[in-house]
Amino acid sequence: MSADKEKRLQEVLSHVSRETVDNLSDFEELFRKWSKAINLASPSTLDNLWERHIVDSAQLFDMAPSTTKWLDLGSGGGFPGVVLAILLKQRPGGRIDLVESNGKKAAFLRTALGQFSAPGTVHAARIDAVWGKIQNPQVITARALASLSDLFQLAEPWLTTGAVALFQKGRDYRREIEESRYGWSFDLVERASVVDRDSVVLQISNLRRAGPNQ
Repeated sequence: MSADKEKRLQEVLSHVSRETVDNLSDFEELFRKWSKAINLASPSTLDNLWERHIVDSAQLFDMAPSTTKWLDLGSGGGFPGVVLAILLKQRPGGRIDLVESNGKKAAFLRTALGQFSAPGTVHAARIDAVWGKIQNPQVITARALASLSDLFQLAEPWLTTGAVALFQKGRDYRREIEESRYGWSFDLVERASVVDRDSVVLQISNLRRAGPNQ
């Protein structure tokens, strides 16, 4: 673990143990190893993997400082799901469910959680197949998965019953927000990304279906 990487993580998180920093560094290496065999992330982002993926994922942790029950949709290569699982080792009672329909990626996620004894469960299934299986998550995350409107449909059973979403979005997020208002009503807080000034984390709560004039 380089001093620069550790310092960067400490800039983002209010508290991070040395064990956690080491786990995240080892996860970075595990990710690179598996990426040689299966497509876990865009190759163009691998040169800056720590900042673009690990720090970007870690920033969500302090946005919900008392949350112990997390749900990550479309977990893919483990961002933010595995990063959050490793961080949750610091939070008593913390757990996260990771949903990923791709079998090879789900195998990678299970390997990562097992290697770091991280408190999480991988569901190798479509999101709509686990609607009745994952009960009462407090916070739902998703990164590079779908448009905001589509995310609302995927997460509706949880977001309409009290869960809060932390959805990471790129520079086109304002258009997605406006388009989603034709079918949905929701409370929104825009949080600036610590990684990219053109990106945000959209904090969504009180989701309800709505007509175009509401």
